[in-house]
Amino acid sequence: MPSVLTGPTHPPKAGGLPDRLVVLLHGYGADGADLINLAHVFAPHLPHAEFVAPNAPMRSGLGMGYQWFPISNLDPAAMKEGVRAAAAVLDDFIADALEERNLGPDRLALVGFSQGTVMALDRALRRADSARTIVGFSGMIADPACRLDASAKRPPVLLIHGMQDPLIPFSRLAETKTALAAAGFPVETEARPGLAHGIDHEGAVRAARFLADTLAGP
Repeated sequence: MPSVLTGPTHPPKAGGLPDRLVVLLHGYGADGADLINLAHVFAPHLPHAEFVAPNAPMRSGLGMGYQWFPISNLDPAAMKEGVRAAAAVLDDFIADALEERNLGPDRLALVGFSQGTVMALDRALRRADSARTIVGFSGMIADPACRLDASAKRPPVLLIHGMQDPLIPFSRLAETKTALAAAGFPVETEARPGLAHGIDHEGAVRAARFLADTLAGP
């Protein structure tokens, strides 16, 4: 059964069939079009990758855009429940997207912003085959107590966060790094001075270089 999620795509810069897939997960109240332009920054570093940016499964409470889970109640238990419900839909989308391109999760990168980062990191903490590499902008972990089996692979993670973020405080960067490191993930961080809740050009270029390094090879 095809995935219920849809959104914009960007084909490989080199042409032909993709040998890598980068899934871009947007934030609350946005949509796939909000992140697909990152492909223009990433593609020169990943010329054989295809980029897909699905719209989250629910309309947001803002009356515009979409949400992966409601944020009207920031109670940790409620957030974990919302993330789990959305995770099943996201997992189905990723499985279908990889199968359509004849690729495995070892050829997959997840890039999230804000609520999309929550979803990407949740998948990393739940699945032994989550992705080959992960980039999270301005995010956090929904369930820091979640743990993988000892034998599961831990993809490298890059966390990028604006130091003036009023929505998800900059202090979350250190907290998220600590939680991921405790779970065995190799983590790099990038603090962006003067940046609020967003992605700047310097952060996007840092992410592109990280993806090129960690998604390369057989």
